[in-house]
Amino acid sequence: MTRQASGRQLTLALPPTPSRARADLVEDASNREALAWLDRPDSWPSGRFCVFGPPGVGKSHMLAAIAGERGWARAEATTLRGLPEVSGVGLVLDDADCVEDEAALFHLINLCGERAVTLLMAGRTAPARWTVALPDLASRLRATAAAGIGAPSDALLEALLAKLFADRQVLVAADLQGWLLRLLPRSAAALGEAVARIDRLALAEGGAVTRPLVRRALSGCQGFPATDEALEESTADASRDDPPLL
Repeated sequence: MTRQASGRQLTLALPPTPSRARADLVEDASNREALAWLDRPDSWPSGRFCVFGPPGVGKSHMLAAIAGERGWARAEATTLRGLPEVSGVGLVLDDADCVEDEAALFHLINLCGERAVTLLMAGRTAPARWTVALPDLASRLRATAAAGIGAPSDALLEALLAKLFADRQVLVAADLQGWLLRLLPRSAAALGEAVARIDRLALAEGGAVTRPLVRRALSGCQGFPATDEALEESTADASRDDPPLL
């Protein structure tokens, strides 16, 4: 995607190329323990580890970054069935707590262990708390090291929003990014959806990213104030020095 120096953009339908690397993972108190574990896979008991936390805290991005940097394969929880294919040096499985075929997950864990394939999983809760019927699978999950990810800090969200815009080569003023952060839900998923909507509309209109454009782009977006009154109420206490809204 090409941007003009003036701030206007050429409408080229090129997909964004997100930067996914360990260096892009912003560390703070919410994810420090998980990142420390991810940096030393050789120390994972039985060669497997799980990060867990509620939706939107960045688990998927974390797995993608580690997989991309280390050259690990990726398995899909929604399609994991029967006897999974396991090869390479490492494997990541997002939404592992949503796997419907318990036997397939059990086989996956066993095969990774037998073939010395490092296994990294993610779920909403710690593996020991997943509801499973197979006793042997429950035993494997209880023996899986895990670390939780908490609610993101302001600094982490600020860095993530800047990265999402940079991945799409969208120039957005710092004060506008700060304004967005005060209005959007505090989750990585919400920021990602907002940036995608803003980018699409900016491309379609061929103009710079402004507050009016952002408001149009996010109209109807879950969690974004729907009216002028709601916008004013959402930002009334944020900063007395802010310029007029929209």
